[in-house]
Amino acid sequence: MKIGEMNRENEMIYSGHNACPGCGAALAVRFLTRALGDNLAIALTASCWSIIAGAPPLTALKCPVLHCPFPSAGSVGSGLKRGLNAKGLYDTTVVVLAGDGGTFDIGLQALSGAAQRNEDFIFVCYDNEAYMNTGMQTSSATPFGARTNTAPYPLFKAGQKKDIMQIMAAHSIPYAATATVAFPEDLDMKLKKAKQVRGFRFIHILSPCPPGWGTESADTIELSRLAVSSGSFPLYEVTDGSDWRMTYPLEEKRTPLKDYLGMQKRFKEIDRHRLQVLQEEVDREWDYLIEKANRSESKK
Repeated sequence: MKIGEMNRENEMIYSGHNACPGCGAALAVRFLTRALGDNLAIALTASCWSIIAGAPPLTALKCPVLHCPFPSAGSVGSGLKRGLNAKGLYDTTVVVLAGDGGTFDIGLQALSGAAQRNEDFIFVCYDNEAYMNTGMQTSSATPFGARTNTAPYPLFKAGQKKDIMQIMAAHSIPYAATATVAFPEDLDMKLKKAKQVRGFRFIHILSPCPPGWGTESADTIELSRLAVSSGSFPLYEVTDGSDWRMTYPLEEKRTPLKDYLGMQKRFKEIDRHRLQVLQEEVDREWDYLIEKANRSESKK
């Protein structure tokens, strides 16, 4: 069934939840639950989605949800899947849902351990590029030059964004992929592919945050589209840590990065030099991915 063919009976999220208008993470999880079906259990670390999901019985999700501490999502997901297997419930899909803080930073140790053990669940990171739920503080997923409430004066992120996909690929896990809500068919395909794979799977979803990024709630899809077309957030998948494939290859001429950043108030004060540094980083990463994908294709 295609995204556009879904009806209310297929929805796994109740209306009236606590997400901000235009929340990319809320839309991402809506697509996620549609793709993975109702035989689903979610381990949810401290994040925006802790608030969106709410406490039982007033939860926004129509599947079992286990809330867990910030650093432990990978461990809790591992135990949840093993516990279901012990009960004979082998077909239940277990998803760990975490923001960038619970993935890139505080949750990285447990995430790495679960990936190294090849635990049988899907780890989904909805990446809004900061600790948005607690005041828009810098995380290691925050891009260079972005303004946050905790970056040292003059309040912009000084270091580059951590490449979490490279880290996950280095674990040689069965499947990893990037996705955005601007390309729902691509997201749906990757989630369904992940569901069919056994072992550890990782899905990295860029999720614009209107209050944190300083954007209009109606611009979430356009922002996600520009992130891809500029090369800032390429869409690709990695199988077994070595087979790289671009799922939305762009023409040689990409959208200028300034078009993407210009819609976001967090980059309002970025100067020409920092913009050039960021553009060069995006170009370098894009060339690297194309080289990896071409090398993988030549081996087939």
